[in-house]
Amino acid sequence: MKKLVSLIAVMSLSACASKELPKPIIDNSHQQLIVVVANDSDAIDATLYRFEKTAGSWQQQGQQHAVVLGRTGLAWGVGLHPAQPGQQKQEGDGKAPAGIFELGTAFGYLDSLQTNLSYQAMTANDYCIDVKGSPFYNQLVDKAQVGEGAVKDSSEWMRRDIYSQDNLYKKGIVVKHNPSNINGAGSCIFMHLWRAPSKPTAGCTAMTESNMDALLAWLDERKKPLLVSLTKAQYQQKQSQWQLPSLVE
Repeated sequence: MKKLVSLIAVMSLSACASKELPKPIIDNSHQQLIVVVANDSDAIDATLYRFEKTAGSWQQQGQQHAVVLGRTGLAWGVGLHPAQPGQQKQEGDGKAPAGIFELGTAFGYLDSLQTNLSYQAMTANDYCIDVKGSPFYNQLVDKAQVGEGAVKDSSEWMRRDIYSQDNLYKKGIVVKHNPSNINGAGSCIFMHLWRAPSKPTAGCTAMTESNMDALLAWLDERKKPLLVSLTKAQYQQKQSQWQLPSLVE
């Protein structure tokens, strides 16, 4: 009887211990990691690293390189990470979202790109809706399907070469920020081409075309890649808890 009671006690303790162990945000199903680190929350520039998991540990792939962020820096976004104290990303604030995010489809002006992500070739009818209160908020839509009225106030036309005469969206990747499309929590977050190393974005992460080409060619949706964007202080604070790789500057 004593042995039975002892066994039950051990099993109960084991069950409690297992409940107390939180599931890691970045589990072993995620084999690729893009890490973007800024000096502080006001910085408009940052450094991007690529990591791939090999034999259970993160290994850097290629050389880190410069990127630009939102015109007012970084604020906590809505992604895979739990809610964090501090400034939160809001629509129109010029902040790039900080946190851990899944990636969506690659997109661009060309018929195809060299990548193992899903790819959507954009047309003049494609928009991302950044209008607060819209039923299509934070969603890519086709004007031919949703109607002219649904896109008339949106500033995010996806063929910027047609409407703005620039190539910022010639090649890009959707960042799954605010995946539940919470009104006003920030919309249409991408990785795309930059104007120049000194010119920030409205809230995206941007880089040279050659660096984007290398990133796209490396990414593989079967490896469930993630984007981690943080300040240096946040990275140091979260590195152990979120099981993030060590960085070599």
